[in-house]
Amino acid sequence: MGFFAHWVVTAVALLVAQKLVGGIYVAGFGALAVAALVLGLVNAIIKPVMQLLSLPLTILTLGIFYLVVNGICFALAAFLVPGFAVASLGSAVLGAIVVSLISWVLGGFLSRDNRKEERR
Repeated sequence: MGFFAHWVVTAVALLVAQKLVGGIYVAGFGALAVAALVLGLVNAIIKPVMQLLSLPLTILTLGIFYLVVNGICFALAAFLVPGFAVASLGSAVLGAIVVSLISWVLGGFLSRDNRKEERR
């Protein structure tokens, strides 16, 4: 899946998270586009460092702390983008879960369509 497709999928997932999770606010289309980009950058750059630093705690909690790391990254993206806000860490964790699930499902459909096109 290309960069643009991944960006659009993340933006759609953020929109769905705003509708499903209370405490997530996106001001408009511009904020949504920037939030999707920043969330992707935070997940690519900062999240691996946080995962490595929190590895002992993640092992101790049998992986549950990984959800908190995802929520912190989601909240960090909200902090960095004007027009994108998260009310609490709980909202951030739930928002991160929703964005991950929606991105996984939509990304799977897009990848499957790409594989069908390549076979032809």
